[in-house]
Amino acid sequence: MITLKSEREIEEMRASGAIIAGMHKGLRDIIKPGISSWEIETFSRKYIESHGGIAEQIGFEGYKYATCVSINDEICHAFPRKGLILKDNDLVKVDTVVSLHGAMSDSCWSYVVGESTPEIDKLMAVTHKALYLGIDQAVIGNRIGDIGNAIQTYTEDQMGYGDVREFVGHGIGPTMHESPSVPHYGQAGKGLRLKEGMTITIEPMINVGGWESESDDPNGWTARTADGSLSCQYEHVIVITKDGPKILTSQDPEFDAKYL
Repeated sequence: MITLKSEREIEEMRASGAIIAGMHKGLRDIIKPGISSWEIETFSRKYIESHGGIAEQIGFEGYKYATCVSINDEICHAFPRKGLILKDNDLVKVDTVVSLHGAMSDSCWSYVVGESTPEIDKLMAVTHKALYLGIDQAVIGNRIGDIGNAIQTYTEDQMGYGDVREFVGHGIGPTMHESPSVPHYGQAGKGLRLKEGMTITIEPMINVGGWESESDDPNGWTARTADGSLSCQYEHVIVITKDGPKILTSQDPEFDAKYL
């Protein structure tokens, strides 16, 4: 079921999005060589709850944590781990969902630990740009395929990276995952037509190597690149309005000025 949000519901989601954005900004000072990925979980959960939110991922289909903390070739859904110590050149993706009085927000952000490398810098820049190329297509009258095609054309055809197929964006609010699915690949002009009031996530997952993934971890959740290459992800929740797409999880009002 696709729900079209009222102005009141959108503002409630924006307040939820502000919590998740603040959490991500705080992680910029937390993520450094020598900490464990569990410390990311601890900080994130405390931040969410101290700001009145609920870490909505806890208990979702049996998931036990407030965050997914995926590192290097892990694409998504990796557990935070007490024994996994971060080091220079690690590429970390932190994904979480926040509920504030029932209003949902969902955002993943990527961080490099300590010193970076040219390969990581390029992958992060390409993935971040791909996110915004997708957002630019989220306008009334366009179709779901326009979003995916913009991302795929840039990441695969222009940059030669792998655009993950198995995991896609989605509608959000009042439940965590709802229709429509929002693939980050596809044909322009195809798929569901976008309408005012729709709230969706756009969350490209881009690999240095091929797009294929595998889920071979005993925990039953973690997905990683099939070829062992690095993977990066950025995600925003956006609402489709008569004035264009508006980001509800913005961390940078200056950069996102046209989307606020």
